[in-house]
Amino acid sequence: MLRPHSFTRRRGAAIAAGLATSALVLTGCAGGGSGDGGGSGDTITIGTSDKVTSIDPAGSYDNGSYAVMSQVYLSLFSVPPGGNAVEPNAAESGEFTSPNVFTVKLKPDLTFANGHALTSSDVKFSFDRQLKINDPNGPASLLGDLESVETPDDLTVEFHLKSDNNVIFEQILTSPAGPIVDEEVFSPDAVTPDADIVAGQAFAGQYKIDTFELNSLIEYSAFDGYKGSLGPAVTPTVLVSYYTDTTNLKLDIQQGNIDVAYRSLSSTDIADLRTNENVTVHDGPGGELRYLVFNFDTMPFGAKTPEADPAKALAVRQAMADLIDREAIADSVYAGTYEPVYSHVPSGLPGATEPLKGLYGDKEGGASVDAAKARLAAAGITEPITLNIQYSNDHYGPSSADEYAQVKDQLESSGLFTVNLQTTEWTQYSDDRVSDVYPIYQLGWFPDYSDADNYLTPFFVKDNFLGNHYDNPEVASLIEAQSSEQDEAKRLEMLGQIQDLEANDLSTLPILQGSQIAVSKTDITGVTLDASFIFRYGSLGRG
Repeated sequence: MLRPHSFTRRRGAAIAAGLATSALVLTGCAGGGSGDGGGSGDTITIGTSDKVTSIDPAGSYDNGSYAVMSQVYLSLFSVPPGGNAVEPNAAESGEFTSPNVFTVKLKPDLTFANGHALTSSDVKFSFDRQLKINDPNGPASLLGDLESVETPDDLTVEFHLKSDNNVIFEQILTSPAGPIVDEEVFSPDAVTPDADIVAGQAFAGQYKIDTFELNSLIEYSAFDGYKGSLGPAVTPTVLVSYYTDTTNLKLDIQQGNIDVAYRSLSSTDIADLRTNENVTVHDGPGGELRYLVFNFDTMPFGAKTPEADPAKALAVRQAMADLIDREAIADSVYAGTYEPVYSHVPSGLPGATEPLKGLYGDKEGGASVDAAKARLAAAGITEPITLNIQYSNDHYGPSSADEYAQVKDQLESSGLFTVNLQTTEWTQYSDDRVSDVYPIYQLGWFPDYSDADNYLTPFFVKDNFLGNHYDNPEVASLIEAQSSEQDEAKRLEMLGQIQDLEANDLSTLPILQGSQIAVSKTDITGVTLDASFIFRYGSLGRG
């Protein structure tokens, strides 16, 4: 599907040194402290190093923000815990009533926590504002096939699509673009401040927010009017504490000061916690990818540099692909919690291939200095190239610094590149990334839905969410075609063609594929890590 909007980006920690103490205080504040840390049967305390940028669904597209949204907003469809298939949530049913019209019937008597009725008008409002606001940090790119939304009555919503028979639209309705917001609280044409959302109690999910201190503490209480498919929340109160130092996060779960630690402990800490009989380490399916992203305007020989030369810019990207030793990074930095990836679609998903393995380095997945030298020489590049590479020191886990030190060493030891590494806190990073500030930067991707499309469409259509000025009409055409291809074999063939083209273009360079990991006290039940990549607070209980 072609995307006429200019698009967005993606999903991604702060009680610092005092957090160990703070977690205890927070538990005490909720009145549920057990005396030995963590919460009581009525309260569960979660620790995370993720960060929230906005709880307005139109204003963020990062893991930390979506972790909040997925607890407090209702979507039309969802994936049940541990399941793979999409099921109605706020919807009673949904189907294509014509090739390009997807019609949804809402459950009756839905309400927000403030008492406002949730009707088809709120659904239309939610999707219309996503497209209108089109915030560079929001998920509007996922709605590129949406032409308009009509509401014949209070319980009926018609999504009019640009293409026929879109095979992934139902999944998109489960994504960060899909939360339904209260039209009486949210702005129709601007991102609504977090404080206004909380004050307006514009929530219809399993939980509502009682206390919101950005990247410090969020206190949730179960919403007794929730009528979605997940059932009532098991635990009445959930406290989420945000850490700036994952060492303190590890210390607090180790000492029982919090009940659950979810994102992002280091591989060393995880390995140590696996030997601790007081906690359980939960491993979920893989699907996270980690990349280098190239800005086609500002990278060496990019379109807006004084030495602009598309062929030389391509040679630089491909020579970097020749030199990256993924296996070494996975082993030495991540101790096997990540594994090498050789495509833009992670292994295990239908349609995934490994074109990068045969194209670069030693053609078997390893690095090759000779291949990189030959590639640069053929492009007429005879002098070492300076690369300015940016990574996030707080969003992709504490091992990012070690990961990028390895990348720098691997590139520089060839004698072909000089690497300047820089790091920035996520809140600034997320703005700079789409403002052409970074020629080359780190990105992690946590999928919105479990389909190869979600690793291709947001990245490789024109005006993609990366904002990296990549445009290949053949790729865009194939992406549009596969989204509505009913024949599964033909669709898989198209997905392979897209991966082959991207392996040559390298607008992004995939490096590693990772798994989901959470650590809980042994009496915590309901920890679910599944293909939805949503960490569900509502199923957490105490056994």
